[in-house]
Amino acid sequence: MAMTSPSELSSQQQAMVQLWDKHTRSEFEQHDADATLTTMTETPHLTHVPTLTGGVGRKEIHNFYATHFIPKLPPDTETELITRTVGNDRIVDELIFKFTHSIEMDFFLPGLAPTGRRVEVPLVAIVQFRDGKIESEHIYWDQASVLVQIGLIEPGELPVAGRETAEKIRDPNVASNGLIARARRKGRT
Repeated sequence: MAMTSPSELSSQQQAMVQLWDKHTRSEFEQHDADATLTTMTETPHLTHVPTLTGGVGRKEIHNFYATHFIPKLPPDTETELITRTVGNDRIVDELIFKFTHSIEMDFFLPGLAPTGRRVEVPLVAIVQFRDGKIESEHIYWDQASVLVQIGLIEPGELPVAGRETAEKIRDPNVASNGLIARARRKGRT
């Protein structure tokens, strides 16, 4: 895992990392929407791109965190940081987001009853800063991979992968091109 050493960061970049770490601790460890919001500007926005969940403005984002995100995190939720890129006004984290689908997850799988299945999916968070606070979060993941893992998409029928996506991010030596080989075996290419 390649990461920039804190000693290689400017003081402004170090402050951004510290604020982002505080933000994620407030969400995932403290489960505190108010504390999470203290890290954000007066005009923030948040978008979980695959599900179009999140909000615009402090009131909407607070409601989202307090109602649809923090209380909807399964108890065994973990994030595994793979890489972090720190710029002058943004951080890009590549993570593995891990959980057991043991509760309804409005932000991630809206409207789906818990399946009890384990999910590990690569996720990218692009965090924009303005005036020393978080201005926006754009969060991306492969929803098809999640749906394979909870049993709603059959991976043998469509060109989608499941947990292997997380394994490949952790270990680049995991075999590539499996979907191409499968399609050839089925005479689709």
